[in-house]
Amino acid sequence: MWPNVKPRLFYDNLKLNLEDPKSFYPGRSTNFCAYGALSYLVMERDPLAYVKFMNELYDKGEASFNNKHFKPSKAVMDAAGSLKFKGVLDIRHAEQMWFLALADKYKGYLNFFDKKFDEGDENTFWAATNLAKFDRMVSKLCGVHVEAVGSDLIKPWVKDTYRYLSKRIDSNIVSLYINNRIIHKKNHDKIKFSIPTHFIILRQIRKEGNMITLRYWDYGGETEMQVSSRTLKKIIFGIITIDK
Repeated sequence: MWPNVKPRLFYDNLKLNLEDPKSFYPGRSTNFCAYGALSYLVMERDPLAYVKFMNELYDKGEASFNNKHFKPSKAVMDAAGSLKFKGVLDIRHAEQMWFLALADKYKGYLNFFDKKFDEGDENTFWAATNLAKFDRMVSKLCGVHVEAVGSDLIKPWVKDTYRYLSKRIDSNIVSLYINNRIIHKKNHDKIKFSIPTHFIILRQIRKEGNMITLRYWDYGGETEMQVSSRTLKKIIFGIITIDK
C-alpha cells in the first residue's frame, strides 16, 4: 500500500513526533514549510488524534482527521518514503506520508496548474501554500477559529506591528507568513522587497531598546531573530491569529 515506507522508520518517526512535537522537519529545499507549521499546531492540540490517524492511514491507505477524509493518490503513496536529499526528512517516513497527503488534499490558487503529483513535485508549486490555504487547513484540521491580516502580496495594515503581536500572543497562537530568505540573513536591515514563501510559529516577542527579539518555531526547533521595528514591519506579509 505504501511500497517505499519502511515500518521501522515509520514507527520510530511517530514515536519521535509524540515525544518531541517540535521536531517536525519539512525537509531541505521542499515546499512543505506550511505543513510543518500546521503539524506543530496539530500536535499542540491533539497529538493522539494525529498518531491514530497516521496508523490508520498507514494500515488502510485512507483515514479521517477531525472529520476530514484523506485518500492519497497512488502517485503520492508510491512517493512516500522515497524522498531523498531532504536532510533528516529522508528517514522520517511518517512525516513524508503526512506532508504528501496534506499537499495532495488541500489546494489553493498556487496549485492550479499542478494538481497531480509527479516525481520531484515536493519542490514545486504542487506543494506550495498561500495564506488563505494555510488558514483553511488550520481551521479545518484543528477545529479552531482563525483570523488573518495581510495577504500574499500586500503587508498587513497594522500601525504598530510589535504592539499588535504582543497583544495577540498572550492569549492566542500566532503564525507569521514571511519570506524564507529573511530568517537566514545576517543583516536584516538590508532586506529588499520579496514575496512571502514561509510560515513560522511565533513563541515569544520582546523589546529591548530599539530592537525586537522574536523567538519562533521553524524547521524542527525553536530559534531567535533580532530586528528593528522598521524591519519587523517590512518582513511580515501575514499575521495569523489562532484560538488556543
